[in-house]
Amino acid sequence: MQTDQSATSSKEFWDTPQPELLNRLQATPAGLTAGEALIRFRQYGPNSLVRESRFAGLISLLRFLINPLVVILLVASGISIALGDSVGGLIIISMVLLSVLLNFFMEFQAQHAIEQIRKQVATTASVIRDGREQEMPVADLVPGDVIRLNAGDLVPADARLLSVKDLQVRESALTGESLCVEKTCGDLPTGKHGIAEASNCVFMGTAVQTGIGTAVIACTGKNTAFGEIAQRLAARPPETEFGRGIRHFGLMITRVIMMLVLFVLLVNIAFHRPILESFLFSVALAVGMTPEMMPMIITVTLAQGARRMTKKKVLVKQLSAIEDFGSIEILCSDKTGTLTEGEIELDRHVDVQGKDDDDVLRFIYLNSLFQAGIKSPLDDAVLKHERPKAVEYQKLDEIPFDFNRKRLSVVVHHTDPQQGDECLLITKGEAESIFSICQTVMIDGSPQSFDERRRTQAADTFQKLSAGGFRALGVAVRKVDKQDAYTTADEQDLTLAGFAAFLDPPKEGIPTVLEELQRNGVSVVIMTGDNQYVTQKIAQDVRLKTDRIVVGDQVDAMDDAALAVQAENGAIFARVSPEQKNRVIIALKARGHVVGYIGDGINDAPSLHTADVGISVMNGVEVAKDAAKIILLEKDLAVLNDGIIEGRRCFANIMKYIVMGTSSNFGNMFSMAAASLFLPFLPMLPTQILLNNFLYDVSQISIPSDNVDPVLLHRPKRWRIAFIRQFMMIIGPISSIYDFLTFAVLLWVFHASMNAPLFHTGWFVESLATQTLVVFVIRTAGNPLKSQPSRSLMAAVCAIVAVAGILPYTPLGRLLQFTSLPPSLVGAIALLAVTYLLVVQVVKSWFYRRHALL
Repeated sequence: MQTDQSATSSKEFWDTPQPELLNRLQATPAGLTAGEALIRFRQYGPNSLVRESRFAGLISLLRFLINPLVVILLVASGISIALGDSVGGLIIISMVLLSVLLNFFMEFQAQHAIEQIRKQVATTASVIRDGREQEMPVADLVPGDVIRLNAGDLVPADARLLSVKDLQVRESALTGESLCVEKTCGDLPTGKHGIAEASNCVFMGTAVQTGIGTAVIACTGKNTAFGEIAQRLAARPPETEFGRGIRHFGLMITRVIMMLVLFVLLVNIAFHRPILESFLFSVALAVGMTPEMMPMIITVTLAQGARRMTKKKVLVKQLSAIEDFGSIEILCSDKTGTLTEGEIELDRHVDVQGKDDDDVLRFIYLNSLFQAGIKSPLDDAVLKHERPKAVEYQKLDEIPFDFNRKRLSVVVHHTDPQQGDECLLITKGEAESIFSICQTVMIDGSPQSFDERRRTQAADTFQKLSAGGFRALGVAVRKVDKQDAYTTADEQDLTLAGFAAFLDPPKEGIPTVLEELQRNGVSVVIMTGDNQYVTQKIAQDVRLKTDRIVVGDQVDAMDDAALAVQAENGAIFARVSPEQKNRVIIALKARGHVVGYIGDGINDAPSLHTADVGISVMNGVEVAKDAAKIILLEKDLAVLNDGIIEGRRCFANIMKYIVMGTSSNFGNMFSMAAASLFLPFLPMLPTQILLNNFLYDVSQISIPSDNVDPVLLHRPKRWRIAFIRQFMMIIGPISSIYDFLTFAVLLWVFHASMNAPLFHTGWFVESLATQTLVVFVIRTAGNPLKSQPSRSLMAAVCAIVAVAGILPYTPLGRLLQFTSLPPSLVGAIALLAVTYLLVVQVVKSWFYRRHALL
């Protein structure tokens, strides 16, 4: 008989009453037979995480190759080779393929995250089959199998507990909860619960800290909580802001090129020009309009940014993440291990009045010091704290912890020179458990009756600590007579000393980092699996607003738009699952935000994968580091702000090349198209067009190292295709106007209508000089005289202008069909270039004011 498929839903089995679940699974506490297990194995498949298609790598590579900009560049390179410029064409192909292969390698490497998740899962498990317990490969487990769990085991599948004894499980990597979770086998209260609240279940990949248990498997493989994470990591991540910007830019350039080339070709055919020559001229225009150096400019710019970040202890795994870094508007952050140290600390030790009390510290230290067996993270925190003197104490006995009493006691012998020998029974545990065995309470060093008033006072103090985000333990003590052994019967008539309060503290310097991020236009949203009280405490400590806290149940009740609005207004998300975190990020991206996410646990991996920029820390789990695009090599999160500034610097330099290249190329190509209508010859030969374009590109190679105006570094930067298009349509025609002025000078002053080489040469020099020198104007939003370019950019531009002026007088110039220019024409070109720069500066300033960039 087959099990009910719905019983394997990882979203509901903990809310299902145990008898009903067993019935749906067709299972019993006695386990399955080998035959039943085989049938279910055929139905559900192996208990392993989803694997990629063997064609996934090829598909990924093809996806990069069909990018519009890549297609344009490859076509342009083919045209260049066809026109005889084989060196230029091969250079373009090499740069494009290098960029594609680099991106492919980065994506392929990121898929290693799935393999790391598999390593988090046990390889064998203790299973009851055919009525006997046996060790079996985890992959052979099926829904309905009954497994045994012991301290130190990794849980092999998502399962419902049938019996437990002192079972505690570490779920921090999956839920973000810092402390071990106590497990029970009873049904949960009526209602819907998240994974963090499923105390009656265990989940694949989590670790058993103490105790033993028996459980029936409800979900295996990809249906487990871990499996869902692995599937999200295997899926193609949503398009980032950088990728979206490149794609839209490529589409825009494609449309402009197609319209311009088709227009020129049709006009030349209409004028009965030779068809082959007209076609070659048209495709040369297409090559001239194509930003073939763009992949190299982007790669070099981002690579230089990555090198600068490496010096600041930040590893950039994917170059495009640097540009996305600069565009981040909302940074979503996990709490545990990211904003906090990820380790529990003893933060306070107070009496029932809430006053600091060193006796409470001494008592709980002695209890944790002499406790036998596996120590909890709370014991580790106590022992790492400032230590009181304990040399005069010797352990006599211990009353172990159990889940019924929820406390642990040790008996110590103390030799005091003044007071003589004494034996102390020291107990720590849950507050209510400690209250129940106390008869007196210590008030200002004096024991008083633990009456109703004092009990209320103690309860209030405990509640305040809990509401403040602390995990508080009660501490009590009493003198006992020395005897051979002690039992739980001796845990009575104790004196309540106070409370020990624990907290995972914020990392040093986090408040300052968050303030800097906010000053630079980046808002921070906390998303954690921890409870709202702890989260609120940490948020207060790092100076974030805490007036809007949304918990997991509320997230489920909201649609994506409402979630995004909450996050936009600074909400804190607590008790949220990995899926809910992912929903928030996707909702923000759907509203046009560029989202970063920083986390270090397995539960953070899907969000790191989905965000535009995933950031992890070096001490995070391997899955998180593999899913992230950026890794902080040190715990100092101050480099986050440095990374965002670096991203904005890279973006600014990339945009310099794009807006300048598109506007000047558009202007020159438009001029050529227009000139071809009234000139009896081509305005410039195809090889001269390609050379002009090549020299221009060479002058721009140093843009990645250019200085950036400070005003451009303090706001998030976005790809604005409309801005680029408008800039091209406004500045480009200015270039065309000066080209027409050059035509007028050449035709009417120097009579070049009968001298094609003179016309070609004069326009070649003028167009190259204007489109290279204009970088000094366009590279800054303000006054170019007040914004210093880098030395390398200055040298490159001046060198190319010099080459343009000298080339016509060289043998190579004559080979390219150039001719010498008369000095008067050189002077006229220089005058046109200077006035062109002045006009561009005036129009640029108006344009930037219109777009609120000044």
